[in-house]
Amino acid sequence: MSKKHTEVSKFLSYVLRHQPESIGLTLDSEGWADINSLIACASKENQRLDQQIIQAVVEGSDKKRFAISEDGLCIRAVQGHSTQQVDISFKEKMPPEFLYHGTATRFLEAIKEQGLMAGSRQYVHLSSDETTAIAVGQRHGKPTVLKVNALSMYEQGIKFYQSPNGIWMTKTVPIRFIDL
Repeated sequence: MSKKHTEVSKFLSYVLRHQPESIGLTLDSEGWADINSLIACASKENQRLDQQIIQAVVEGSDKKRFAISEDGLCIRAVQGHSTQQVDISFKEKMPPEFLYHGTATRFLEAIKEQGLMAGSRQYVHLSSDETTAIAVGQRHGKPTVLKVNALSMYEQGIKFYQSPNGIWMTKTVPIRFIDL
């Protein structure tokens, strides 16, 4: 991905996941924003976007962070929202036996006390493989991977969802389901 595409991806993540109001953008409850409105609002903040660069960033993202609507008029981040105006209605899904959570070692003491909490986001994000979890953990410091007994959680009534890009989500992971 080019430097420009990386910059646009970071901008879109910030606006579509966390602070749409920072540029005067409104998202619907499913997280969709009108692409023309996004372009207009971004230009007021000296961020130059057009249909082509947005399409290139969406298609070129290895993590598939964004989706464009079937009619091509809207865009959204597929998960990771901290803004309260978005509450995507994901379908509940039975998880595999184990899922993984990448974090930094400096967070382990808090996790041992309270489990995994969504914090400012709506969900705890979990990966189906350790490699992805390590990459996530590296973004926050010295990485460590926690193994989550996801199927046991599900069997005890805790709901799981899977975003279109494969990330598993749940509201919280109690400590008893984490192999430390």
